[in-house]
Amino acid sequence: MTNQPVLLVIAHGSRDPRHAATVHALVRRVRSLRPGVRVETGFLDFNVPSVRGVLESLATQGVRDVVALPLLLTRAFHAKADIPAVLADAPPQLRIRQAEVLGPSPLLLEALERRLYEAGLTPADKSSTGVVLASAGSTDPEAIAVIAEIAREWRHTGWCAVRPAFASAGSPAGFPRTEDAVRELRALGCSRVAVAPYVLAPGFLPDRIARGAAEADVLADVLGPAPEVARVVLERYGAAGVPALAAVSA
Repeated sequence: MTNQPVLLVIAHGSRDPRHAATVHALVRRVRSLRPGVRVETGFLDFNVPSVRGVLESLATQGVRDVVALPLLLTRAFHAKADIPAVLADAPPQLRIRQAEVLGPSPLLLEALERRLYEAGLTPADKSSTGVVLASAGSTDPEAIAVIAEIAREWRHTGWCAVRPAFASAGSPAGFPRTEDAVRELRALGCSRVAVAPYVLAPGFLPDRIARGAAEADVLADVLGPAPEVARVVLERYGAAGVPALAAVSA
């Protein structure tokens, strides 16, 4: 093991066992890409180990430097409030840097396309396929703006159209549910409609996205342990103060 800071991946947690299993699979891929970096996992809720428990354990082991990485796609409440609060309560001997959330990133667009191709689409289908970028949803204006911008950016890569949609009940006015976005793309004239969940792991809201995709032609899987996601994790780790890892190769 090197003297690199420990990478603490902080996931939300869920009662759904698929959530933790997916997080652990992603962390295993991150470890495989950088075996010289110690990577730990902590959960904010529902699952163990807790973030607080991992931090206390690291302090007991004599660890001093930690990069805490929110396993989140946008900067919303958890990244701005929950995680900083937990980190502020960490053992004082730990020097903790909070990394940026994963999104937005061109690598995440690559991961979204990977999942769509795995679900049956091909690059030749792009110009005739409308895509619903289905996010869990947020009431945070910054997070909402990021999702809308990702949809606009992705549209310019050759898809017939891309529409953002939100799954949560608290979705902002003016943004459709998944099923409404599917119908909108049909009405627009796209030959086929695909739903791309912009979520990291299975759970309650991703299941709602899947139900909303009932009338779509293609439903992609969640991002999960896609190699591009693992590379983003390491990029954020590097950007938080580990220059040797700031640029992550494929």
